[in-house]
Amino acid sequence: MEHSISYVGLDVHKDTIAVALAEPGKRGEVREYGKIANTPTALKTLVAKLTRGGGTLRFCYEAGPCGYGIQRQLTAAGHECIVVAPSLIPRKPGERIKTDRRDAINLAKLHRAGELTPVWVPDQADEAIRDLVRARQAAVRTLRQARQQLSGFLLRHGHHYNRPAWTLMHRRWLAGLKFEHAVHCIVLEDCIAAVEAAAARRDRLEAHIEAALAEWSLAPVVRALQALRGMALVGAATLAAELGDITRFDNPRQLMAYLGLVPSEHSSGATRRQGGITKAGNGAARRMLIEAAWSYRFPARISREQLLRQEALSKPIRDTAWKAQERLCRRYRKLAQAGKPASVVTAAIARELSGFVWAIARQVQRPGA
Repeated sequence: MEHSISYVGLDVHKDTIAVALAEPGKRGEVREYGKIANTPTALKTLVAKLTRGGGTLRFCYEAGPCGYGIQRQLTAAGHECIVVAPSLIPRKPGERIKTDRRDAINLAKLHRAGELTPVWVPDQADEAIRDLVRARQAAVRTLRQARQQLSGFLLRHGHHYNRPAWTLMHRRWLAGLKFEHAVHCIVLEDCIAAVEAAAARRDRLEAHIEAALAEWSLAPVVRALQALRGMALVGAATLAAELGDITRFDNPRQLMAYLGLVPSEHSSGATRRQGGITKAGNGAARRMLIEAAWSYRFPARISREQLLRQEALSKPIRDTAWKAQERLCRRYRKLAQAGKPASVVTAAIARELSGFVWAIARQVQRPGA
């Protein structure tokens, strides 16, 4: 049965797709098939030609800016297609030539050998929420940049606000600033307008995220994750959108490794060295867990906001959230007292927090829960 399977490697670009074919059998020929246009019609024609000889086709291509349209088209046509993690494709150290033809052949050969690592492919509804969440993240970056530009402008001209910034009082202080040249007042007002526009965009997108949850299949997971300390609506929605079905991880260690929160290691013989976290996998979800980990530096307690978020949740989920808070607050205090750097402490807390995220998601998505 295995000998009737042909493996097709696709090197996808905006306008073209380079195609390579690995013939059935471990010693079968791997050859270039040619280039086609990156259009649904051209892809449909390619599939029709390849299926004339009979047998099963298995496609693969690298994850990239062209998205998952090809995977969805091939899957709808009844063919298996995986989207490959580019950073996990095996590379020969001596390779110095990279072409579309070589990449397609390499993909077909590695797919036949079973050495490619597929990524999770969201359905269209999950991808829409993820795009919305990432638009909000872009708005936050724009807001931070606008604030930094305004602060830098004020610093260059000797204006210092020695209290918490970006409050109503800070805005009133900005309105009362005076400069020797009128042009500087124009620059100040432009910087203020940029900050206010970025803040309005961020708030608008957060409102859209909250409204979109009502029709999302992962909304129960988002509500359950908000039981955890430091995990409000945006944080929980980001984790659910970026990770998708968390139950696809068999144990929390797999989730920790996927998030890049496990320490790197270089061991040889009797020598074992561990370094910083690997930072592999999904960076947006990892950053959200790191931000949530900072809240565990305070003593364990359930705040009013957290209590309101937990009211509609089941007792097992609330118990898991309190267990997480007790453990992680104690762990944070112990590591800090041991003199560990703050970045190391928060990474360790985020790693353990991801285990509790996995446990809560499993409780929500378990049959009969």
